[in-house]
Parts: sequence; C-alpha cells; structure tokens
Amino acid sequence: MKLSGRFGIVAATGLLVLGILSGCSDDEAIPYVERPPEELYNTALDALAAEDFEVASQNFEEVDRQHPYSIWATKAQLMAAYVYYLDDEYDEAVIALERFIDLHPGSPDAAYAYYLRAISYYEQIVDVGRDQKITRLALDSLREVARRFPGTAYSRDAELKIDLTLDHLAGKEMEIGRFYQNRGELLAAINRYKVVIDQFQTTTHVPEALHRVVECYLMLGVTDEAQTAGAVLGYNYPGSEWYADSFTLLEGRSLAQSDKGWFSSLWSWAF
Repeated sequence: MKLSGRFGIVAATGLLVLGILSGCSDDEAIPYVERPPEELYNTALDALAAEDFEVASQNFEEVDRQHPYSIWATKAQLMAAYVYYLDDEYDEAVIALERFIDLHPGSPDAAYAYYLRAISYYEQIVDVGRDQKITRLALDSLREVARRFPGTAYSRDAELKIDLTLDHLAGKEMEIGRFYQNRGELLAAINRYKVVIDQFQTTTHVPEALHRVVECYLMLGVTDEAQTAGAVLGYNYPGSEWYADSFTLLEGRSLAQSDKGWFSSLWSWAF
C-alpha cells in the first residue's frame, strides 16, 4: 500500500530536516577516513539529490560513526532512516528510527521519527490474503503518533491511515469468514464475522458481515439469530445492498421485520 504522492508529508519534513545543515562544506577533496562531519553530510545530500540512495545512506551513517557527539550526527541518524525509507528498505528504516527515538526522545524531530516509523510499516501492508502482522504493527505505530502528537499534521495523517488500516484488518477477517462459510464451517464463519461487527464497527465491511451472519444462521436453522442480525443490519444500514439481500432471504422464510422500534431494541446484540 503506497502513499498517494510518494513525496508528501514524509518528504516535505525530510527536506526541512536536511535543509537545516546543508551548504556548509567546501569542495576540497579530503581522504575518506578523515572527512569532517559537514563534508560527509553534504556528500550524502548530493547523493540523495541524485537518488543514489546507497551512497547517501552510507555517508549519513558515516557522520554518526565518525562524529557521534556532533549536531551533524543527530540529523544524519534521521536522514539515514529517511533515505532507507525512500529506497524501500523499510526494515532498515525502522531500525534506524527506533535508535533515533531511543537516543533523542526530546528532539524537536522526534514527532517526525515516530511518524516515519509508522509510515515505514504502513507502506508494507499487503493484500488481505497474506499475514497481517505488519498491518497490526502499522496500526499500533499510527495510534502512537496520534496519541503522542495530537493536533499536528502527523497526527491528522495518522488518523486517516488508522481508518484505512482498520478496514484492511476487517477485510482479512471477512476473507477468513467467507472461507469457512464456503467450506460449510458455519460457526467458525460466524465467529469471524462477529469479530468484524464487534471490533471494526467503523469499517466498510460491517454491512456484509451482518448479512453473512444472516446467511449462516439461516443455513443452521437458527432463525431467531438470523432475524436479529437482519434487524441490526436494517436499522443501521437501511439503504445497503446487503440489507436488501438479507431482507429477501428473511422474507422468503416469512421472517422479515420492518418495525424500526423492534430494530432499535436489538442494538446491543451487535454493539
């Protein structure tokens, strides 16, 4: 799952960070092992501008190795992580960012480090057919950004991505539920659908989850539960195509209800 516009808030802040220390070296060639921090840093900037990410990360890291107590080292640590992110080296980016956060928790750039770590996880989210460990790591990291830095651009963007991440996790539960339902393992399917209903209430998958519960209960012959799920679906999503399908199923068995008051009394069943 790639960001729309690769160079959005991540790049804008990264460029601000690198701009703080750029333009401070001369052009004189100095032996590699003896290079001063500003020379190493600006070599890294030149490589970054040329999209030579390997050379850029090497030189940012060399600043930290050769001059660990300088102001250059602090910025270079963050810029190395940023370069890893741009180069899709997300594991390396996360390692570098966690080190930066551990070493500089009070840095003015800490918010950006937390945010870039979350985005490094977010960029790795894969389709719902794969294991969702990274998705959960992304969710935890995004929530941490929103909690630690409320009211910031980082928090606002994190909150948007939290919604998308939750939708993705709900989609995974739906996929598993459909798998069980297709195999006739209806109770297992219902349990998965109820996870979506209970834990992912704000996602787009809830109407389908309720409809699938109706289907499963009808297949099991448990008409009261099917009727209840249909009522909750109708009360909360009356214009949904899933409700229309559920209503048709229930109507075919003379189980359909249209009394809104009755729907309301069943709210606690799902939520």
